[in-house]
Amino acid sequence: MSRATHRLHFYFLLPLMFWVCLTASAAIANTSQDSDRDSISGARRDADTDAADEALAPAFTPIPELTSGFQLLYAQQFPEAREKLTTWESEHPQEPFGEVAVAASYLFEEFYRQGVLTSDFFLNEEKFLNGIDGKPDPGRMAQFQGALVRTRALANKRLKQNPKDTEALFALTLAAGMESDADMILRKERLEALKLLKLANQYAKQLLAMRPDANDAYVALGSANYIIGSLSGGMRFFLAFGGVHGDKRLGMQQLGKSAESGLYLRPFAKIMLALAARREKQDALAQRLLRELSEEFSSSPLFAAEYAKSMGRPVPAVMHP
Repeated sequence: MSRATHRLHFYFLLPLMFWVCLTASAAIANTSQDSDRDSISGARRDADTDAADEALAPAFTPIPELTSGFQLLYAQQFPEAREKLTTWESEHPQEPFGEVAVAASYLFEEFYRQGVLTSDFFLNEEKFLNGIDGKPDPGRMAQFQGALVRTRALANKRLKQNPKDTEALFALTLAAGMESDADMILRKERLEALKLLKLANQYAKQLLAMRPDANDAYVALGSANYIIGSLSGGMRFFLAFGGVHGDKRLGMQQLGKSAESGLYLRPFAKIMLALAARREKQDALAQRLLRELSEEFSSSPLFAAEYAKSMGRPVPAVMHP
């Protein structure tokens, strides 16, 4: 896929009508002028409608049902979260964001069950760079993959109709980013993961060029930069020939944008940034983010445990995958 931003330019051609007869009636001339005015007015109405649809796109607008679903997801109440998300998706079958949100619920749950979202995983260099022990749950992964297939079908259909559809680009960004995470950490298919990271990066850049306020997209960019930047120098040098680059510092800055101003992915960005900060021995940043998460999701044993670890205190709660 081209890295250039696709743009549509609408040209309204007003054909010049030569008079066939100098005595043509004024009524015909008036009709022609009215038709031109109607065409221009209709085009303006279409543009206004597109702008209104863009402003109300669910990926960039707080939707109560989606907000509730994501909050339950971050509180590790997975059945309740998925019920909220699937209900909204079934009521909005043309929205790719509904499908990608359902996909996220399966991936986040599998990460939780496998202990990925913990400092025990992130601070273990072998696991961080090579993935989980064992294999992921096949049923959960099948559901995750099915939701990604539906996401891409809906998003690509919308892009054919409008190459500037930012919601479609956002859904494709998340789909590529999440599948890359699954390949890297759960399936341990590194080459496929890196290809998808590059693709997520391309989609995110296209999206942000048109919609700079789409701060959730920085989760994909930040994760890609941090993970690739954490690889060995030899591996990064090899990947650079394929156009895949990483920068840990930039990755953390990008995650910080989502953690500060993201919409649905703000808590996830905080988790990732906090765990990255622990790897980089930025203890004050990690402690602040984990304290905020433990306060926002007070019923979550995950955040309470990670905050206690970051402070060097006894862990008050134990996760039970």
